[in-house]
Amino acid sequence: MNLSMILPGLIVLTFACAPGPEGGQPAPAGSTAKENQAMPQVTLTLNEPAQQVDVTVDGQPFTSYCYWDKQYKPVLYPLRTADGRTVSRGYPVKMVTGERVDHPHQVSCWFNFGDVNGVDFWGNSDSVNHSRGRFGQIRHKSLDGMQSGPGKGWIDVTLDWLGPSDDLMLTEKDRIYFRAAPGLRIIDRVMTLTAAQKIVFNDTKEGAFAIRVTRGLEEPSTEPIRYVDASGEVTEVAALDNTGVEGSYLSSEGKVDEKGVWGTRAKWCILRGTVEGRGATIAIFDYPDNVGYPTHWHARGYGLFSANMFGFKAFNKNETELNFTLQPGESTTLRYRVLIATDKLDAEMTERLYQEWLKDNQS
Repeated sequence: MNLSMILPGLIVLTFACAPGPEGGQPAPAGSTAKENQAMPQVTLTLNEPAQQVDVTVDGQPFTSYCYWDKQYKPVLYPLRTADGRTVSRGYPVKMVTGERVDHPHQVSCWFNFGDVNGVDFWGNSDSVNHSRGRFGQIRHKSLDGMQSGPGKGWIDVTLDWLGPSDDLMLTEKDRIYFRAAPGLRIIDRVMTLTAAQKIVFNDTKEGAFAIRVTRGLEEPSTEPIRYVDASGEVTEVAALDNTGVEGSYLSSEGKVDEKGVWGTRAKWCILRGTVEGRGATIAIFDYPDNVGYPTHWHARGYGLFSANMFGFKAFNKNETELNFTLQPGESTTLRYRVLIATDKLDAEMTERLYQEWLKDNQS
């Protein structure tokens, strides 16, 4: 594996990610003006009419925090590598040739859950019949802070989890960090959920911290499928062309592909493949203080890559149901990292990156 881009990025990121008083806020300690000057500039720009905050690195798009009315939760859309390739699925926001058109609720990168007091936040989209179920939505309430800088930037946001009658169920306060280094793009999301009423995250596989990936990162498949053809139309075929499709999961426990990874526990999981003819990796890191650590993985070969901290028995009948409960006013904080590399990482390099992240958050 060619790590010529990733290894320098790891060194730079050691300076860029030093935590502050809140266990994750970047601090200048240990860095110098010369080091800051060498780091790429991460710039955050509020585009209020478009209902999004755009994130660029040295002027090139990385992602956007999107709180569009047409979605039922905020999303990070799309996700790009350091060299500009898109690794998240375009649908349903954009029709991209060769991509699947299933599960319209799975939009790029998001966080929600499928059974909160019997309310489905996970499966909600314009394609469902809202009169035939109890569906919730997560609404962006406010942008509370925003900062750009060398190597990193961040936003603070407040979100409301609303039930079918727009009743407030949870308040979510997030700090989302966007970091950049040679060969690496990173999103750190720190989420504090506070219950407005008694809340039970009922044990289900439908959740929670998730990414839906582009076609090249899927596992090869021979199943009948509906996809976007070259003319931009939805077409049904007996089997998709698997040329260039070689996605493969690998967990920290050595499990491989959906067959090995799905429903198992691991502290990290990566998805490796080829995007636009070149290698790429997406990683999700779980944090030791999170509920359910090490998390179960709802990782599907068709491109759903998700850490589910609230599902136990749904993945393994031998485990006890979690049914994680918050009393009114009670909170829990969850912390995850998404790492995007411009090459195919192996287990050794991923573990090294994971340990660097833990060290940064514990200093």
